[in-house]
Amino acid sequence: MSENTTAAPERDRIEKEIDIAAPPERVWAVLTEPEHVGAWFGLGEPAPVDLRPGGTMFLDHGEHGQFPTTIVTVEPPRRFAYRWASAYPGEQAGEDNSTLVEFTLTQVGDGTRLRVVETGFAALSIPEERRATASYESHEGGWEGQVVNIKTYAETGKTEGAAGGSCEDAGTDG
Repeated sequence: MSENTTAAPERDRIEKEIDIAAPPERVWAVLTEPEHVGAWFGLGEPAPVDLRPGGTMFLDHGEHGQFPTTIVTVEPPRRFAYRWASAYPGEQAGEDNSTLVEFTLTQVGDGTRLRVVETGFAALSIPEERRATASYESHEGGWEGQVVNIKTYAETGKTEGAAGGSCEDAGTDG
């Protein structure tokens, strides 16, 4: 069996979970409000967010490109989902060029359990020159760091010292 196979079911779904010492409302704000999204996921500048199903949230990954995601689910403060065309910088994310990223927030005591699921890699055609930043392997390692960024930012308001960086930058180090 080839290790390069990306259509296998285990290479289609990424799941990460982390407990955060902040209430769901705070974590929701971190995931959806422009100034927070830009801090933990982008380059520090506010990320334009049209927070409604069908709206667009822009993710800026600097040298990796800008990504107009399409918001799918908005159920404050419990569920948020968007489509992300990480293999196609500058293209609006749609069903045929993107993965689905879903955040579920569950209150646990005074804090929040955050679950992130990204699906759709098996059906995605990724140009060879984008594999390093848009493949299942890239995002698997990337989300490992990003959930730590979200936790650190939600708890402290800072991302300095958090593991990861952007999904693309984290690679498979996590």
